[in-house]
Amino acid sequence: MITNDLFDRIKADKGPLGNWADIAEGYYVFPKLEGPISNRMSFNGKKVITWSVNDYLGLANHPEVLKADGEAAIEHGMAYPMGARMMSGHTKFHEQLESECAEFVGKEKAYLLNFGYQGIMSAIDALVSKNDIIVYDVDTHACIIDGVRLHPGKRFVYRHNDMESFEKNMKRAVRMAEKTGGGILAISEGVFGMRGEQGRLKEIVALKKKYNFRLLVDDAHGFGTLGDGGRGTGYEQGVQNEIDVYFATFAKSMAGIGAFLAGDKDVIQFLQYNMRSQTFAKTLPMAMVKGALKRLDMIRTMPELKDKLWKNTNSLQSGLRSAGFDLGTTQTCITPVFLKGDVPEAMALVHDLRENHGVFCSIVVYPVIPKGLIILRLIPTATHTQEDIDETIVAFSAIRDLLENGTYKKIAASMIEA
Repeated sequence: MITNDLFDRIKADKGPLGNWADIAEGYYVFPKLEGPISNRMSFNGKKVITWSVNDYLGLANHPEVLKADGEAAIEHGMAYPMGARMMSGHTKFHEQLESECAEFVGKEKAYLLNFGYQGIMSAIDALVSKNDIIVYDVDTHACIIDGVRLHPGKRFVYRHNDMESFEKNMKRAVRMAEKTGGGILAISEGVFGMRGEQGRLKEIVALKKKYNFRLLVDDAHGFGTLGDGGRGTGYEQGVQNEIDVYFATFAKSMAGIGAFLAGDKDVIQFLQYNMRSQTFAKTLPMAMVKGALKRLDMIRTMPELKDKLWKNTNSLQSGLRSAGFDLGTTQTCITPVFLKGDVPEAMALVHDLRENHGVFCSIVVYPVIPKGLIILRLIPTATHTQEDIDETIVAFSAIRDLLENGTYKKIAASMIEA
Protein backbone atom coordinates (compact mmCIF):
# COMPACT_ATOMS: atom_id res chain seq x y z
CA MET A 1 0.00 0.00 0.00
CA ILE A 2 1.32 3.45 -0.96
CA THR A 3 0.36 6.42 1.21
CA ASN A 4 0.93 10.11 0.69
CA ASP A 5 3.91 11.71 2.39
CA LEU A 6 2.60 13.89 5.21
CA PHE A 7 5.04 16.64 4.32
CA ASP A 8 3.95 16.93 0.66
CA ARG A 9 0.95 19.05 1.66
CA ILE A 10 3.06 21.18 4.00
CA LYS A 11 5.69 21.89 1.36
CA ALA A 12 3.05 22.73 -1.24
CA ASP A 13 1.14 25.19 0.94
CA LYS A 14 2.66 26.85 4.00
CA GLY A 15 -0.61 28.54 4.90
CA PRO A 16 -2.00 32.07 4.32
CA LEU A 17 0.78 33.71 6.33
CA GLY A 18 3.53 31.15 5.75
CA ASN A 19 3.27 31.60 1.99
CA TRP A 20 4.75 35.07 2.49
CA ALA A 21 7.65 33.79 4.61
CA ASP A 22 10.43 34.26 2.05
CA ILE A 23 9.55 37.95 1.68
CA ALA A 24 8.27 38.76 5.16
CA GLU A 25 10.29 36.78 7.69
CA GLY A 26 12.63 38.78 9.86
CA TYR A 27 11.01 42.09 9.03
CA TYR A 28 7.22 41.99 8.80
CA VAL A 29 6.88 38.82 10.85
CA PHE A 30 9.35 37.66 13.48
CA PRO A 31 10.92 41.16 13.63
CA LYS A 32 13.69 41.82 16.15
CA LEU A 33 13.03 44.70 18.53
CA GLU A 34 16.11 45.28 20.65
CA GLY A 35 17.05 47.20 23.76
CA PRO A 36 15.11 47.92 26.96
CA ILE A 37 11.33 47.65 26.55
CA SER A 38 10.16 51.24 26.29
CA ASN A 39 8.48 53.83 24.09
CA ARG A 40 11.50 53.82 21.77
CA MET A 41 13.50 50.72 20.89
CA SER A 42 15.94 49.63 18.18
CA PHE A 43 14.78 47.92 15.01
CA ASN A 44 16.90 47.15 11.97
CA GLY A 45 19.66 49.36 13.34
CA LYS A 46 17.46 52.41 13.98
CA LYS A 47 15.56 53.88 16.91
CA VAL A 48 11.81 53.66 16.38
CA ILE A 49 8.74 54.74 18.32
CA THR A 50 7.37 51.44 19.55
CA TRP A 51 3.59 50.92 19.56
CA SER A 52 3.53 47.12 19.50
CA VAL A 53 4.45 46.10 23.04
CA ASN A 54 1.64 45.40 25.55
CA ASP A 55 3.54 47.00 28.42
CA TYR A 56 0.50 49.15 29.26
CA LEU A 57 1.67 50.50 32.62
CA GLY A 58 5.35 50.76 31.75
CA LEU A 59 6.39 48.16 34.32
CA ALA A 60 8.70 46.10 32.10
CA ASN A 61 11.77 48.19 32.85
CA HIS A 62 10.61 50.10 35.90
CA PRO A 63 13.54 50.26 38.37
CA GLU A 64 11.51 48.72 41.19
CA VAL A 65 10.45 45.83 38.98
CA LEU A 66 13.98 45.20 37.72
CA LYS A 67 15.22 45.18 41.30
CA ALA A 68 12.55 42.70 42.44
CA ASP A 69 13.11 40.44 39.41
CA GLY A 70 16.88 40.52 39.83
CA GLU A 71 16.85 39.78 43.54
CA ALA A 72 14.41 36.87 43.06
CA ALA A 73 16.48 35.43 40.21
CA ILE A 74 19.69 35.65 42.24
CA GLU A 75 18.07 34.01 45.26
CA HIS A 76 16.15 31.25 43.47
CA GLY A 77 17.45 30.98 39.90
CA MET A 78 14.93 30.09 37.18
CA ALA A 79 14.40 26.46 38.14
CA TYR A 80 12.96 26.63 41.67
CA PRO A 81 10.52 25.17 42.46
CA MET A 82 10.97 22.10 40.30
CA GLY A 83 8.08 19.95 39.15
CA ALA A 84 4.35 20.41 38.69
CA ARG A 85 2.51 22.45 41.27
CA MET A 86 0.52 19.53 42.63
CA MET A 87 3.58 17.33 43.16
CA SER A 88 6.58 19.43 44.18
CA GLY A 89 6.16 22.94 42.76
CA HIS A 90 4.10 24.57 45.50
CA THR A 91 5.33 27.39 47.79
CA LYS A 92 3.90 29.92 50.23
CA PHE A 93 4.65 32.65 47.68
CA HIS A 94 2.44 30.96 45.09
CA GLU A 95 -0.29 30.93 47.71
CA GLN A 96 0.34 34.57 48.58
CA LEU A 97 0.10 35.67 44.95
CA GLU A 98 -3.13 33.72 44.51
CA SER A 99 -4.61 35.30 47.62
CA GLU A 100 -3.66 38.81 46.53
CA CYS A 101 -4.96 38.30 42.98
CA ALA A 102 -8.28 37.01 44.30
CA GLU A 103 -8.67 39.94 46.66
CA PHE A 104 -7.71 42.44 43.96
CA VAL A 105 -10.38 41.24 41.51
CA GLY A 106 -13.03 40.66 44.18
CA LYS A 107 -13.19 36.87 44.05
CA GLU A 108 -13.12 34.21 46.76
CA LYS A 109 -10.18 32.23 45.40
CA ALA A 110 -7.59 32.35 42.60
CA TYR A 111 -5.33 29.79 40.96
CA LEU A 112 -2.03 30.60 39.25
CA LEU A 113 -1.35 29.41 35.71
CA ASN A 114 2.13 28.96 34.28
CA PHE A 115 1.00 30.33 30.90
CA GLY A 116 -2.12 32.20 29.88
CA TYR A 117 -2.71 30.61 26.47
CA GLN A 118 -2.52 26.99 27.57
CA GLY A 119 -4.15 27.87 30.89
CA ILE A 120 -7.44 29.16 29.54
CA MET A 121 -7.56 26.34 26.98
CA SER A 122 -7.22 23.86 29.80
CA ALA A 123 -9.78 25.69 31.96
CA ILE A 124 -12.40 25.40 29.22
CA ASP A 125 -11.54 21.73 28.79
CA ALA A 126 -11.99 21.12 32.52
CA LEU A 127 -15.15 23.18 33.01
CA VAL A 128 -17.31 21.42 30.42
CA SER A 129 -18.20 17.77 29.87
CA LYS A 130 -19.53 16.16 26.68
CA ASN A 131 -23.07 16.92 27.83
CA ASP A 132 -22.44 20.64 28.37
CA ILE A 133 -22.88 23.41 25.80
CA ILE A 134 -20.58 26.34 25.03
CA VAL A 135 -21.81 29.68 23.63
CA TYR A 136 -18.99 32.02 22.63
CA ASP A 137 -18.26 35.25 20.74
CA VAL A 138 -16.93 34.73 17.22
CA ASP A 139 -14.12 37.25 17.81
CA THR A 140 -12.69 35.64 20.92
CA HIS A 141 -8.93 35.13 21.06
CA ALA A 142 -7.27 32.09 19.49
CA CYS A 143 -6.62 30.57 22.94
CA ILE A 144 -10.37 30.44 23.55
CA ILE A 145 -11.09 29.08 20.07
CA ASP A 146 -8.53 26.34 20.68
CA GLY A 147 -10.07 25.59 24.08
CA VAL A 148 -13.50 25.29 22.49
CA ARG A 149 -12.06 22.90 19.91
CA LEU A 150 -11.15 20.55 22.74
CA HIS A 151 -14.80 20.34 23.77
CA PRO A 152 -16.38 17.03 22.71
CA GLY A 153 -19.91 18.38 23.06
CA LYS A 154 -21.96 21.02 21.27
CA ARG A 155 -20.89 24.64 20.91
CA PHE A 156 -22.62 27.64 19.34
CA VAL A 157 -20.92 30.84 18.20
CA TYR A 158 -22.66 34.21 18.23
CA ARG A 159 -21.90 37.30 16.15
CA HIS A 160 -19.42 39.64 17.78
CA ASN A 161 -20.99 41.63 20.63
CA ASP A 162 -24.41 41.03 19.07
CA MET A 163 -26.93 40.38 21.83
CA GLU A 164 -29.67 39.31 19.46
CA SER A 165 -27.34 36.65 18.11
CA PHE A 166 -26.28 35.80 21.67
CA GLU A 167 -29.88 35.14 22.70
CA LYS A 168 -30.63 33.17 19.55
CA ASN A 169 -27.72 30.85 20.22
CA MET A 170 -28.42 30.69 23.94
CA LYS A 171 -31.94 29.44 23.14
CA ARG A 172 -30.37 26.76 20.93
CA ALA A 173 -28.03 25.87 23.78
CA VAL A 174 -30.92 25.59 26.25
CA ARG A 175 -32.80 23.23 23.94
CA MET A 176 -29.69 21.11 23.52
CA ALA A 177 -28.95 21.08 27.25
CA GLU A 178 -32.48 19.85 27.93
CA LYS A 179 -31.69 16.84 25.77
CA THR A 180 -28.22 16.12 27.14
CA GLY A 181 -28.86 17.02 30.77
CA GLY A 182 -25.83 19.31 30.74
CA GLY A 183 -25.17 22.94 31.62
CA ILE A 184 -24.16 26.00 29.58
CA LEU A 185 -20.92 27.99 29.60
CA ALA A 186 -20.88 31.41 27.92
CA ILE A 187 -17.49 32.89 26.99
CA SER A 188 -16.57 36.48 26.19
CA GLU A 189 -13.53 38.66 26.40
CA GLY A 190 -13.48 41.67 28.66
CA VAL A 191 -11.57 43.55 25.96
CA PHE A 192 -11.29 42.25 22.41
CA GLY A 193 -7.63 42.65 21.59
CA MET A 194 -7.84 43.36 17.88
CA ARG A 195 -10.45 46.12 17.72
CA GLY A 196 -10.30 47.37 21.31
CA GLU A 197 -13.99 46.92 22.06
CA GLN A 198 -15.19 45.90 25.49
CA GLY A 199 -17.27 42.75 25.65
CA ARG A 200 -20.93 43.41 26.39
CA LEU A 201 -20.66 41.89 29.83
CA LYS A 202 -23.42 43.98 31.39
CA GLU A 203 -25.94 42.84 28.79
CA ILE A 204 -24.75 39.23 29.00
CA VAL A 205 -25.05 38.93 32.77
CA ALA A 206 -28.53 40.48 32.61
CA LEU A 207 -29.61 37.30 30.80
CA LYS A 208 -28.16 34.80 33.28
CA LYS A 209 -31.37 34.24 35.22
CA LYS A 210 -33.39 33.87 32.04
CA TYR A 211 -31.12 31.20 30.55
CA ASN A 212 -29.24 29.74 33.55
CA PHE A 213 -25.69 29.79 32.20
CA ARG A 214 -22.27 30.41 33.71
CA LEU A 215 -19.90 33.07 32.37
CA LEU A 216 -16.14 32.85 31.71
CA VAL A 217 -14.41 36.14 30.87
CA ASP A 218 -10.91 36.48 29.42
CA ASP A 219 -9.80 39.92 30.64
CA ALA A 220 -6.21 39.86 29.37
CA HIS A 221 -6.37 43.46 28.10
CA GLY A 222 -8.75 44.82 30.74
CA PHE A 223 -6.79 43.77 33.82
CA GLY A 224 -4.64 46.72 34.91
CA THR A 225 -6.13 49.16 32.39
CA LEU A 226 -9.86 49.37 33.16
CA GLY A 227 -12.04 49.68 36.23
CA ASP A 228 -11.39 51.00 39.70
CA GLY A 229 -7.64 50.74 40.34
CA GLY A 230 -7.16 48.64 37.20
CA ARG A 231 -9.32 45.79 38.52
CA GLY A 232 -10.66 45.04 35.07
CA THR A 233 -13.61 45.21 32.72
CA GLY A 234 -16.03 43.64 35.20
CA TYR A 235 -15.44 46.58 37.53
CA GLU A 236 -15.58 49.02 34.63
CA GLN A 237 -19.09 47.77 33.81
CA GLY A 238 -20.18 47.10 37.39
CA VAL A 239 -20.74 43.37 36.91
CA GLN A 240 -17.65 41.71 38.41
CA ASN A 241 -19.76 39.75 40.90
CA GLU A 242 -21.66 38.14 38.02
CA ILE A 243 -18.55 36.82 36.28
CA ASP A 244 -18.31 33.19 37.37
CA VAL A 245 -14.76 32.48 36.20
CA TYR A 246 -12.44 35.45 35.70
CA PHE A 247 -9.18 35.08 33.77
CA ALA A 248 -6.29 37.53 33.51
CA THR A 249 -2.75 37.26 32.26
CA PHE A 250 0.48 38.69 33.66
CA ALA A 251 1.85 39.14 30.11
CA LYS A 252 0.35 42.59 29.45
CA SER A 253 -0.21 45.14 32.21
CA MET A 254 1.98 43.10 34.56
CA ALA A 255 4.78 42.81 31.95
CA GLY A 256 5.61 39.28 33.05
CA ILE A 257 4.80 35.62 32.53
CA GLY A 258 1.88 33.62 33.88
CA ALA A 259 -1.81 34.15 34.50
CA PHE A 260 -4.58 33.38 36.98
CA LEU A 261 -8.18 32.25 37.23
CA ALA A 262 -10.48 33.55 39.96
CA GLY A 263 -13.97 32.70 41.15
CA ASP A 264 -15.86 30.88 43.90
CA LYS A 265 -13.74 28.59 46.07
CA ASP A 266 -15.36 25.33 45.02
CA VAL A 267 -15.05 26.10 41.29
CA ILE A 268 -11.40 27.18 41.51
CA GLN A 269 -10.55 24.20 43.67
CA PHE A 270 -12.09 21.95 41.04
CA LEU A 271 -9.90 23.57 38.40
CA GLN A 272 -6.81 23.11 40.60
CA TYR A 273 -7.35 19.37 40.56
CA ASN A 274 -8.60 18.95 37.00
CA MET A 275 -6.68 21.27 34.67
CA ARG A 276 -4.34 19.04 32.70
CA SER A 277 -2.08 21.90 31.61
CA GLN A 278 -1.23 22.61 35.24
CA THR A 279 -1.26 19.08 36.64
CA PHE A 280 1.23 17.83 34.06
CA ALA A 281 3.43 20.92 33.56
CA LYS A 282 6.14 22.65 35.56
CA THR A 283 5.00 25.29 38.00
CA LEU A 284 5.55 29.03 37.61
CA PRO A 285 9.18 29.74 38.66
CA MET A 286 9.76 31.63 41.89
CA ALA A 287 11.39 34.59 40.13
CA MET A 288 8.16 35.06 38.15
CA VAL A 289 6.01 34.71 41.25
CA LYS A 290 7.92 37.24 43.34
CA GLY A 291 8.12 39.56 40.34
CA ALA A 292 4.35 39.35 39.92
CA LEU A 293 3.82 40.14 43.61
CA LYS A 294 5.84 43.33 43.15
CA ARG A 295 3.98 44.30 39.99
CA LEU A 296 0.58 43.75 41.59
CA ASP A 297 1.61 45.88 44.56
CA MET A 298 2.63 48.69 42.21
CA ILE A 299 -0.69 48.52 40.36
CA ARG A 300 -2.48 48.80 43.72
CA THR A 301 -0.37 51.63 45.13
CA MET A 302 0.63 53.68 42.06
CA PRO A 303 -2.57 54.86 40.33
CA GLU A 304 -0.52 57.43 38.44
CA LEU A 305 0.63 54.64 36.10
CA LYS A 306 -2.91 53.97 34.88
CA ASP A 307 -3.61 57.73 34.78
CA LYS A 308 -0.61 58.32 32.50
CA LEU A 309 -1.64 55.41 30.28
CA TRP A 310 -5.06 56.93 29.75
CA LYS A 311 -3.68 60.44 29.24
CA ASN A 312 -1.56 59.06 26.39
CA THR A 313 -4.41 56.93 25.06
CA ASN A 314 -6.84 59.83 24.90
CA SER A 315 -4.26 62.09 23.25
CA LEU A 316 -3.33 59.48 20.65
CA GLN A 317 -6.88 58.51 19.77
CA SER A 318 -8.26 62.05 19.66
CA GLY A 319 -5.30 63.18 17.54
CA LEU A 320 -5.74 60.35 15.04
CA ARG A 321 -9.49 60.94 14.78
CA SER A 322 -8.94 64.67 14.26
CA ALA A 323 -6.58 63.76 11.42
CA GLY A 324 -9.41 61.79 9.80
CA PHE A 325 -8.43 58.23 10.69
CA ASP A 326 -10.94 55.46 11.31
CA LEU A 327 -10.36 53.85 14.73
CA GLY A 328 -13.51 51.75 14.64
CA THR A 329 -15.37 51.40 17.92
CA THR A 330 -12.49 51.03 20.37
CA GLN A 331 -13.44 51.76 23.98
CA THR A 332 -10.05 50.91 25.42
CA CYS A 333 -6.34 51.67 25.10
CA ILE A 334 -6.05 49.43 22.05
CA THR A 335 -5.93 51.76 19.05
CA PRO A 336 -6.64 50.12 15.67
CA VAL A 337 -6.22 52.28 12.58
CA PHE A 338 -8.29 50.90 9.69
CA LEU A 339 -7.00 51.31 6.13
CA LYS A 340 -7.91 49.73 2.80
CA GLY A 341 -5.38 47.64 0.91
CA ASP A 342 -4.04 44.16 0.25
CA VAL A 343 -1.15 42.27 1.89
CA PRO A 344 1.65 43.44 -0.46
CA GLU A 345 0.51 47.07 -0.09
CA ALA A 346 0.53 46.66 3.67
CA MET A 347 4.09 45.39 3.55
CA ALA A 348 5.25 48.38 1.48
CA LEU A 349 3.42 50.75 3.81
CA VAL A 350 4.94 49.28 6.95
CA HIS A 351 8.44 49.31 5.44
CA ASP A 352 8.06 53.04 4.74
CA LEU A 353 6.64 53.67 8.20
CA ARG A 354 9.53 51.93 9.92
CA GLU A 355 12.45 52.99 7.73
CA ASN A 356 11.51 56.55 6.79
CA HIS A 357 9.32 57.68 9.68
CA GLY A 358 10.75 55.72 12.60
CA VAL A 359 7.42 54.29 13.72
CA PHE A 360 7.00 50.60 14.61
CA CYS A 361 3.51 49.18 15.09
CA SER A 362 1.85 45.85 14.51
CA ILE A 363 0.33 45.13 11.12
CA VAL A 364 -2.78 42.97 10.87
CA VAL A 365 -3.89 41.57 7.51
CA TYR A 366 -5.72 38.59 6.00
CA PRO A 367 -6.38 35.88 7.22
CA VAL A 368 -6.68 37.50 10.66
CA ILE A 369 -9.05 40.08 9.17
CA PRO A 370 -10.98 40.10 5.85
CA LYS A 371 -9.19 40.62 2.54
CA GLY A 372 -8.85 44.22 1.42
CA LEU A 373 -8.44 45.55 4.95
CA ILE A 374 -5.32 46.61 6.83
CA ILE A 375 -5.19 47.33 10.55
CA LEU A 376 -2.25 49.18 12.04
CA ARG A 377 -2.60 48.33 15.73
CA LEU A 378 -1.14 50.74 18.25
CA ILE A 379 -0.74 50.01 21.97
CA PRO A 380 -0.15 53.20 23.98
CA THR A 381 1.66 52.81 27.29
CA ALA A 382 2.50 54.92 30.31
CA THR A 383 6.02 55.38 28.92
CA HIS A 384 4.99 57.17 25.72
CA THR A 385 5.37 60.93 25.37
CA GLN A 386 3.41 63.63 23.59
CA GLU A 387 6.33 63.90 21.16
CA ASP A 388 5.87 60.21 20.28
CA ILE A 389 2.19 60.81 19.64
CA ASP A 390 2.68 63.92 17.50
CA GLU A 391 5.37 62.29 15.34
CA THR A 392 3.20 59.22 14.81
CA ILE A 393 0.18 61.20 13.66
CA VAL A 394 2.33 63.08 11.12
CA ALA A 395 3.78 59.78 9.88
CA PHE A 396 0.39 58.16 9.56
CA SER A 397 -0.92 61.08 7.51
CA ALA A 398 2.01 60.72 5.12
CA ILE A 399 1.64 56.97 4.59
CA ARG A 400 -2.14 57.28 4.13
CA ASP A 401 -1.60 59.64 1.19
CA LEU A 402 0.81 57.21 -0.49
CA LEU A 403 -1.57 54.30 0.07
CA GLU A 404 -4.49 56.17 -1.45
CA ASN A 405 -2.60 57.45 -4.50
CA GLY A 406 -1.38 53.96 -5.44
CA THR A 407 2.31 54.42 -4.63
CA TYR A 408 2.45 51.40 -2.34
CA LYS A 409 0.69 49.23 -4.91
CA LYS A 410 3.48 49.97 -7.40
CA ILE A 411 6.19 49.35 -4.80
CA ALA A 412 4.51 46.07 -3.81
CA ALA A 413 4.42 44.89 -7.42
CA SER A 414 8.16 45.48 -7.78
CA MET A 415 8.84 43.67 -4.48
CA ILE A 416 6.97 40.59 -5.67
CA GLU A 417 8.70 40.60 -9.06
CA ALA A 418 12.09 40.79 -7.37
